Amino acid sequence: MGNLLVVNASPRKTESKSRALAADYEAAWRAAHPEGAVRTEDLAADLPPHVDEDFITAIFTPADARSAEQTALLARSDGYIENLKWADTIVIALPMHNFSIPSALKAYIDHVCRVGVTFRYGENGPEGLLGGRQAIILAARGGRYTGESPAAAMNHQDTYLKTVLGFLGITESRTVTAEGVAAGDEGFEAAKGQIPNLLAA
Repeated sequence: MGNLLVVNASPRKTESKSRALAADYEAAWRAAHPEGAVRTEDLAADLPPHVDEDFITAIFTPADARSAEQTALLARSDGYIENLKWADTIVIALPMHNFSIPSALKAYIDHVCRVGVTFRYGENGPEGLLGGRQAIILAARGGRYTGESPAAAMNHQDTYLKTVLGFLGITESRTVTAEGVAAGDEGFEAAKGQIPNLLAA
């Protein structure tokens, strides 16, 4: 048994390397968990709206005091969070955009990082409320940004995502990265070869 949530953030549908990695992982996960359940979030097919003043006002209004309009405004955010809480394993598949994450994924993060819902502040500072889950980050990059690469300091893709996940209490995360995909398939094929290891752990 088990519950898998797959979040795809690439705007590309047919040529996306991160989507291909996510599909490989999902297929392997289904084979290993024949009675498990899978939910998906396609952030390109259904773009999350950017946070605005009305959204901020709604999330800081107590639930029992919200208007019908505020409740409706938070419905998508609530759905995203419900899926995160439902999942045992969360896959986030994303390309690198301008050294960081796609804007759709940033908007999604703004919807799921909600004080009192997915994190809270206590005597020792912020505390994530989504612990007990693992995250798999499947990243694709046109260039090379790891190891001894001179561009390593410019990587704000998986590093940022791990920070956000940790803030929400999801401290168990693993990353597979297809590097240098603009130059050919070598990095992508190497990343595909690592997918079985994610399930064996």
